Amino acid sequence: MRSRAPHRLAIFVVVALCLSPAAVSAQQNWTVPRTPAGQPDLQGVWANNTATPLERPAAFEGKDALTDEELAIYQARAAALRDSEQAGNLLGDLLIQQVLEDPNFREFDPGTGNYNSFWLVERELDNRTSLIVDPPDGRIPTVTEAARERRRNQPRPTGGRADSHERRSLLDRCISYGVPNLLAGYNAYFQIAQSADHVVIYQELIHDARVIPIDGTPHLNQSIRQLHGDSRGRWEGDTLVVETTNYSSRGSYRGATDNVRVVERFTRIAPETVTYEVTFEDPDTWAQPWTLMIPLKQSAEPIFEYACHEGNYAIAGILAGARAEEAAADPR
Repeated sequence: MRSRAPHRLAIFVVVALCLSPAAVSAQQNWTVPRTPAGQPDLQGVWANNTATPLERPAAFEGKDALTDEELAIYQARAAALRDSEQAGNLLGDLLIQQVLEDPNFREFDPGTGNYNSFWLVERELDNRTSLIVDPPDGRIPTVTEAARERRRNQPRPTGGRADSHERRSLLDRCISYGVPNLLAGYNAYFQIAQSADHVVIYQELIHDARVIPIDGTPHLNQSIRQLHGDSRGRWEGDTLVVETTNYSSRGSYRGATDNVRVVERFTRIAPETVTYEVTFEDPDTWAQPWTLMIPLKQSAEPIFEYACHEGNYAIAGILAGARAEEAAADPR
């Protein structure tokens, strides 16, 4: 796992919201580098360590950006929280939940278990109040009644008596965090490699590699379903557009059906920044498509090995704990 630099949460203001006059001048004089095939060069290792929440917190309803003064206040709160031994788990949106909404919130009792935060990389926060850029309210659209009905009737893959490892989630079993992976701050590094007719996106988390044709190869037949879907890419100007369909039922995102369509857009806007936009479209799940944007920052570090299953003692512990509970309930 990646460790953080000491003492302070890193706060970065990115994209057009934050460029100093010198940075604006430097960017105006910068041109996108090209591969030998003439395509925009996206190659390298890129990190998603953003602390901006996926959805806009209720405290910022109707407000899509923080002022610099507000950002400084939350910077101080975040730094104090990170330095606290009682911080607990600050992955994903949990840091922002504590900083913006409830400083006393804890996902768990940090004195008795689960992660603390000392080993996490620095998190990056810009002026935006949500990663979601569409709809304008910064929230995931309303879930359809059909989706609610599916969720009511669908058996949970986790929970119950933990009769078997097969009832645990793909994450618990170190199989996959899914595609696209949007988790920030936890081995959230991606390496991109390009040829004239393919792009490879290799994610550090559970070392998934996506080999994506960009030569006009059609999607697989709809009858062929895959955990990570079937991705096909194309260039629209200087933006790499990747469309993914054909998800299997266990591979779809946030309860979407296996007919969900995901469109990712990668645009290099500065020497060390790629904007990563993701649009989810599934009329059987959400009232409308929705889009988020993550600023990926270039990293000088290599992709590290993610030895998840090799050290996955949790599965044995979960199953053993369930058997112990059963024995205690029925001591015969």
